[in-house]
Amino acid sequence: MASAAIVDQWADPRWRINNLYWIKDKTGTAIPFRTNWAQEQFFDDLWYLNAVLKARQLGFTTFIQIYMLDSCLFNSNTSAGVIAHNRDDAEAFFEDKIKFAYDHIPDGLKQRRSATTDSAKTLAFNNNSKIRVGTSLRSGTFQLLHVSEFGKVCAKYPDKAKEIVTGAFNAVEAGQFIFVESTAEGNSGAFYDMCEKAQNDAKEGRALTKLDFKFHFYAWWQDPNYRLDDADTAATVITAEDDKYFDQVEVVMDTTLSRNQRAWYVKKRQTQGRDMKREYPSTPKEAFEATIEGAYFVTEMAKVREQGRICKIPVLNKPVDVFWDLGVGDSMALSFRQQVGMETRWIDYYENSGEGFEHYARVLNEKGYIYGRHYFPHDGDHRSLGAVAKTKREWAIEAGIKPVEIVPRIATEASGIEASRSYLPNCYFDEERCSRLIQCLDSYRKDWDDKLGVWKDTARHDEFSHGYKSFETAAVAPKPAQSRPISYKNRGIV
Repeated sequence: MASAAIVDQWADPRWRINNLYWIKDKTGTAIPFRTNWAQEQFFDDLWYLNAVLKARQLGFTTFIQIYMLDSCLFNSNTSAGVIAHNRDDAEAFFEDKIKFAYDHIPDGLKQRRSATTDSAKTLAFNNNSKIRVGTSLRSGTFQLLHVSEFGKVCAKYPDKAKEIVTGAFNAVEAGQFIFVESTAEGNSGAFYDMCEKAQNDAKEGRALTKLDFKFHFYAWWQDPNYRLDDADTAATVITAEDDKYFDQVEVVMDTTLSRNQRAWYVKKRQTQGRDMKREYPSTPKEAFEATIEGAYFVTEMAKVREQGRICKIPVLNKPVDVFWDLGVGDSMALSFRQQVGMETRWIDYYENSGEGFEHYARVLNEKGYIYGRHYFPHDGDHRSLGAVAKTKREWAIEAGIKPVEIVPRIATEASGIEASRSYLPNCYFDEERCSRLIQCLDSYRKDWDDKLGVWKDTARHDEFSHGYKSFETAAVAPKPAQSRPISYKNRGIV
């Protein structure tokens, strides 16, 4: 009976994970690995494809790599891959987590499952199973794949993120396992899209296939350690505004936050500042709305949200001015503004590419606003090459879009960004019609220098540039006393 019980234990991956492996704690001391509350919950909720949005210090990287090592040791012909956002992290994961855990397994198990390859990036065993680490892992086939901090990869290395999705993800067949875990890095990119789709699938009650990601969210308030004792709580000032925030979280997440938890959050926020919602999110929505590293308008957009300036905005019977970005390759972005006293109200937004001005004239007509003026950036007066050399302003007027005013060229990229910062404090945005414009303002950021590991002094030109540039057109345009409706027929479009 005793031997049968031992066999049953060793056949149970949950028992093995909690009894066979050692890890380093925060002090570097070797300790037995035991799953915490978050790891246990994740173990219970595992799916084939898993997208994990999480608070800091919950141990998901460690758990997933122990899980993968265990799978390789106890299953033949199993390939596992670990992707980190840079080479240093990849090698550290391998040395400090996978290799350390393997080196400390019981001697009898190590003798039966000896390492046939033990390098800086690969650990292979005598059952033809192996674990590899890297920054993309495009080649090969995997039964288990772990992508750590994918949100950071998407934010700093969009080309690498694309390669992971098209390469590494496709190296995992349906019915095998992918673990993508990260804190949030803005409301865009592959990690954001993955989580949005998985959340929508859950909300709509869709049955998941083996090719669908399951969404897992772990908030700070779920951790029993994230609370102060009674004495420290009594010494912490929790404002009425703080309580209002916590009360909203309770409603959204159907939970109850004690005074001790609220006090912990308030104190932690004093050191984390605007990064708090990214590092210790209360809800999935706020995690993706939080600070984006390298973003230009972090402070300004945080104020926009704090002051409730993203809301439902009625369209008034007043002129609507349209501010354009005339992008490369016929990409266009149009931001629609009504000026009401000191309030700059952004009521609508539209973008497209590969279309002529006739298309945009139809869109403007369909929206049916009372148009004031159309503002083009300085290149609106540049003549095109070809059989018919016309400026974009001439093409627009020919399509019936008028009057068109050309905004003078700004001196530098930095001066346009500063003008936009100064312009934002009076701006209000319709939460639905301007959601894409809001996303562009949140996500417009500096470019990342991978070689030096620093942010460049220049902006990244990506999918958010056109939307931001249409806003910048308004920020740098001469300010008339008041926009006037144009008296030609059909509300500004002939």
